[in-house]
Amino acid sequence: MPGSVPLALGLDTVGLQVPWYFRCPISLELMQDPVTVATGQTYDRASIESWVATGNTTCPVTRAPLADFTLIPNHTLRRLIQEWCVAHRSLGVERIPTPKQPADPDLIRSLIAQCPGLPALRKLRALARESDKNRLVMATHETRAALVEMAFGAGGGGEEAQAEAMAVLSLIGMGEAEAVEVVGREERVARLGKLLGSSQGIMTLEARVNAGAVVEAAAAVSGAEARVVLGVAEGVMEGLVALVDEKGNNARAVRVGIRGLFALCLAKENRPRAVAAGAASALARRVAEGGCAGEPERALAAVERLCRTEGGRDAVVSGAGGGATAVTALVRAMSGRAAEHAAGALVAVVGGSEALQVEAVRAGAMSQLLLMVQGGCSERAKRKAQHLLKLLRSAWPTTDSMANSDDFLNPY
Repeated sequence: MPGSVPLALGLDTVGLQVPWYFRCPISLELMQDPVTVATGQTYDRASIESWVATGNTTCPVTRAPLADFTLIPNHTLRRLIQEWCVAHRSLGVERIPTPKQPADPDLIRSLIAQCPGLPALRKLRALARESDKNRLVMATHETRAALVEMAFGAGGGGEEAQAEAMAVLSLIGMGEAEAVEVVGREERVARLGKLLGSSQGIMTLEARVNAGAVVEAAAAVSGAEARVVLGVAEGVMEGLVALVDEKGNNARAVRVGIRGLFALCLAKENRPRAVAAGAASALARRVAEGGCAGEPERALAAVERLCRTEGGRDAVVSGAGGGATAVTALVRAMSGRAAEHAAGALVAVVGGSEALQVEAVRAGAMSQLLLMVQGGCSERAKRKAQHLLKLLRSAWPTTDSMANSDDFLNPY
């Protein structure tokens, strides 16, 4: 509303004192979603979840060990806070929204029992799409195992039911036990390859994306041997590349493709096949265009690995639109969280090419590398940056503005 006060900024700053029992003991801000822990203390859900997620096992106020980490919504306190907000609306206070509670586990079990009926599967899919909290409730072995059976036709139901089950599974992911049930069955791996490699049919893209998400989930929790099984399956690698190259710029398709290729390329045996399938070119193209759908780190990690594979370096250069474009894109990426992998890929791209080394210096690689060496990067990232600094040293004098800089002449 016009003139409203952002609660996160603190209402005391506008002369309105918030009652102490409405404040979260952790953040000291007005609680949005008050929940009570095992010790009887109440906190804002986001604050106590963050507290527990960082490894704390005690109650912040009492310091007593938390017997369990169940968070019970404090509906009475929430309603009191909402009433207080409404009472002070004239001062620009917004009413806190009523938080949507996670799905009831009993409801999930009931819906699974009704499967493979389409209404139950569609309800499960809607719940999974609704929130992370719902997906967390649904991510039990029992639910995942049942969905695996249905998605691959073992639980009865027709193709439409199988597609719905695959969609739900793609949203909630898999654990190691469920991944074994997929990767350990030749016909199931073949089905994923068929779906991913399909180019005809109703809702083709959605079916391919869901299959790709299941491949990525299975590969992410499996060992190298299982990843190789998925990587060599007909249609899998090519299908993931097609998702990365999706012309409609479907963000989920691109994201699933990148994550899937990253997971499969963790296995060395898959990398030559990935290069042959066009993965290096497709990933480099996305990096150069800045269209990694929120997955620049995985995209560049895969690019770095593929650059070290025969034919991968040339594929990255051509995919990015040429050596200069590839270098510029990788230098630009060194300013983000994927800096380590961008530096590693840049070593492969400019190594042996004096012209591209000069291009890297012109693109600003030196300042980025010095920041990496002097900043808070991991030791592995610093080693890559130092190696690249040495590699580019001969190119410094070709750019006058850098040759005259003491910082560049004395990088260490």
